[in-house]
Amino acid sequence: MKRIAGDMAIGLAWTVAMTASLAVLFIGEVLGQTPCMLCWFQRAFMFPLAIILGFGLWWSDHGVGRYGIALALGGAAVAVWHLGLYAGVVPEQIQPCTATGPSCTDDSQLVFGIPIPLMALVAFTVIGALSALSLKEPQE
Repeated sequence: MKRIAGDMAIGLAWTVAMTASLAVLFIGEVLGQTPCMLCWFQRAFMFPLAIILGFGLWWSDHGVGRYGIALALGGAAVAVWHLGLYAGVVPEQIQPCTATGPSCTDDSQLVFGIPIPLMALVAFTVIGALSALSLKEPQE
């Protein structure tokens, strides 16, 4: 079985992070959908991933995967919480959204019928897995 090389794994992780970052900017700036508070927290993890993984790839930093894992874990934790709110698993009294802002749980959280928190969780999981793969030593 052929293994993904470290640089290839970081390149793929960076591609996912850039795609996710550009997608949320498109949703917010072009489509005009205001992000909820949890979306802002997820962005706080995704945007640095695009920058850090990009520089790590550019500078051939073979340890950049450690930072990718850490940021992906933080972002995935927020995405799991957000998905729990969306699915109704998290009780309403502890929801972080305000009455005046966008909701974490309504239909504005759907893009092409898929909940945004689920997309974020998948992106963070893929980035974390690829970052971990990049740290493995090649088997000769």
